[in-house]
This record gives sequence, structure tokens and C-alpha cells, in this order.
Amino acid sequence: MRRFIGRERELRVLGAAFEKIREGVGSQKPGQCILLRGRRRVGKSSLVEEFLSRAEVPYLFFTAASGSAADELAELLDAVASSTLPERSLFAEEKPGHWNAAFRLLAEILPDDAPSVVVIDEIPYLMERVDAFEGMLQRAWDRLLSRKPVLLLLVGSDLSMMEALNSYDRPFHQRGTEMVLGPLNPADISDMLSLEPAAAFDAALVTGGLPLICAEWRPNASLWEFLRDSLDNPISALLVSAERSLAAEFPPQAMSREVLRAIGSGERTFTNIARAAGGIAHTTLTRATDVLADKRVVAAELPISLRPSKERRYRVVDPYLRFWLAFLDPHMAEIERMRGDLTLSRIKEKWTSWRGRAVEPLVRESLGRLLPDGGLPAAPAIGGYWTRSNDIEIDLVGADRQPVAKRLLFLGSIKWLENSAFDSHDLAALHKHRASITDDPVPLVAVSRSGVNCSGLQAAYGPEKLLTAWRGN
Repeated sequence: MRRFIGRERELRVLGAAFEKIREGVGSQKPGQCILLRGRRRVGKSSLVEEFLSRAEVPYLFFTAASGSAADELAELLDAVASSTLPERSLFAEEKPGHWNAAFRLLAEILPDDAPSVVVIDEIPYLMERVDAFEGMLQRAWDRLLSRKPVLLLLVGSDLSMMEALNSYDRPFHQRGTEMVLGPLNPADISDMLSLEPAAAFDAALVTGGLPLICAEWRPNASLWEFLRDSLDNPISALLVSAERSLAAEFPPQAMSREVLRAIGSGERTFTNIARAAGGIAHTTLTRATDVLADKRVVAAELPISLRPSKERRYRVVDPYLRFWLAFLDPHMAEIERMRGDLTLSRIKEKWTSWRGRAVEPLVRESLGRLLPDGGLPAAPAIGGYWTRSNDIEIDLVGADRQPVAKRLLFLGSIKWLENSAFDSHDLAALHKHRASITDDPVPLVAVSRSGVNCSGLQAAYGPEKLLTAWRGN
């Protein structure tokens, strides 16, 4: 099925855990628990549904919402009633009034002699709303559930809370195996949409690899055809996914949303973000950026070099959200009155310059997966370098560590233009910038969308080569 392209590795992981349970039927503690986390709309629930359809075993799939503890318990009873667990009628008969009783009764209705699956989706809501939920879950797992041949899947979109669930000072520590579901990568997108490598990277920047958005992209369609179709459809996933995700994570009145909009508009420094967010106080901005960073929505980065720097810069981590904030969010009223053609013209006008900056993190991650390669070693840290005035800016810095490196492994430039190759002028600029941060002959690298027509580089990469870094991952 199209929406599961690129998910075979994850399905194999779930399948292997389930086979271990099947083989352990009759042992003292055959149960297995997996903590599955990933950003909203990345396809976690769809992955689990596909796994369940392949496993063909009794299961319970319960999705928590942002209701009260009593409401959540009532929803659990409804989910059990509609599950495929063989003894589910016992829940309706006894109607447990609190979560300890619910976990105890759930353990009683799970089969003893055959494997089953219990899914609790959006578990961070329960962690927030139900008093002592983690402690109750831990006791139920240790004393009851782990003694059954059950695969317990705890799924969540709040990345920081999912990490906290398994942290050292929390009750459920080391009870489950962590599994992270990322977006579809550029190779997945290329395969799914029948796109050439360069076009696949463009699609990754616009869709963020979110399956729901990619599913609306017609195979072989160009970027501009996809955007035209999406902007003509007021309920397209491209238009609505970001707002739904933000509404779930940040209330409308939260200052974090204003700060996120400022960063998404292209502001990267603390002072400029404060100004763009309405001149907010630095203490307020610090709290907001801390929240955004804690939720993995924003990255706060320092330049990589041999000397310390305080020139921190901020960027939106998710490529799709970055695109939405830059081009769609400010013009929703325009799109809603069926003038998406104006929005599309604006995107075309600013696309080349926006893409040149937006592709940098994706290129760095691609290189991190690709190296070592030829004469270039693996680099534990790959980032960039800049000064406050931007008179020196280096797109690629490979080093032994970050942000203060002991050794620079390579420096490089990214030129991501349609019809302009990396040439001798670009190489001369790279030489000049290298001289400003080190006297050593650190290898030089070029990444170019349109090829390289000069010599003197240690290595050069184009879209085709970068795409191979994602094959088999």
C-alpha cells in the first residue's frame, strides 16, 4: 500500500517483537513493551494498524484524548467493547471505576495461551490527566500484564513526554524498548511519487515526509502541480495538517506560537525573533524558545568551529512546518477566498532563496548517513559556521565534536540552484572562508544540485548521490 512505503523496517521490528512473544507463550514473563514515538501525523497509528492487520491476532486499540480521567476511562471501556479480545464482555459486566481496576481486569481478559496486542495511543494525555498514571502502569505491567503473552504498544506524539516515560527517575523506566518513527525520507518519497532525486528533495522540503501529505501528491506530478492542486483544495493535508498539530501542542494564546511564527518567517537570531514576535521581553522569549526546543519543534544551534561562540541561531526542525509557516500560514485568508493562485505566485517568487536555506539541514543529515565515502571520513558532527555579521558563512562543517571542535574534518559549500553549477568562483569563496577559521588544509567539499565544473575539491555530491544515503534506512 502506498502509505506504508518506507515502513518495512519498522514493521519488521514490530514483527520480531511479536514473534518473541509467540515463542515465549507459557514462560513466566513473555510480555513485551514498545514505546513508539514520533511527531504528529507522521503515521504512527497507521503503522500500528498495518501491523495489526498483518499479525491477525486479538487486539485492543485505545486512543486517549485530552479529556478528564473519568472520560478517558469511559473511552477505554468503549474501546474494549469494540476490540477483538475474546473475553471483552467481562469489561462491560464489571465496569471498572478506576485505572488500577481497569488494568487488573484487562490482564484477566488477555489470553494466556496465545499472543495478543494492546495499543494505548497518545499516552502522554493519560500521563497529564490521570493522577499517578505512570505508577499504576508500572505496577500493572510488573505484576500482571508482562506475565501474559502480550505486546504492549505505548504510542505518543509529545516527544519529550515519551522520552520522560522511560527516563531514569520515572516509574516505567526500562520497562519498554524505545522506537522512533520518523517521516518518510527522500528515498521513500522518490519511490512513492516516482520523482527524480532533485525533485524528491524538493518534495521532502514541502511535505516534510508526512504520509498524509505525500498521499495527495499524484505520482510523477511536479512540485508546482502539487502546490496548485493543494492550494485549490481548502481541506488539503498540506493546508490543514500544521494547524491541527499546533493546536494540539500549543493553545492559541500561547506565546510559543508567536515565537514559532517569527522563526518560521525566517528570523534566526534571538534579537530579531523578539522584535518579530512583537517586541516581547527576553525572559518571555527564553521561556518560549525553551518550550519549543523541549518539544523538538525548534532547534537552537551554535556554529561549529575551533573556538567557542555565542552566536546561537534558531530554526524550525520539521521541513513541512517551516514551509507552512513561511508561505501558507500568513496567507490563509487569501487561500480561503479561493485565491491560492496569488499564494502560488508568491511561493514561485521566493522559492529559490528559501529552498537554498531550507535544504541545508537535509543535506547535512544526508552526508551524515553517507560518510565515510572515498577520501572523506565519517564525521561525528556536521553543522555550519557563521559570524554575527554573516560576513563569513560556511554551509558545511564536519568535525570530531560540536560546537567546539578539537579537529575539523572538512568544510563545504551547498549550491542548490536549478541551472548553475558549483564553479571556480564558489571554490575561491570557500578557500577564503576556510582561511578565516583555520590555517590547516582542511578538505573542501561541494554539494550542488546542478553539478560541479571546477577542480580542487576533495569530494562533490549531487542529488543522486545524496539520495543513496537514504536507501535501506
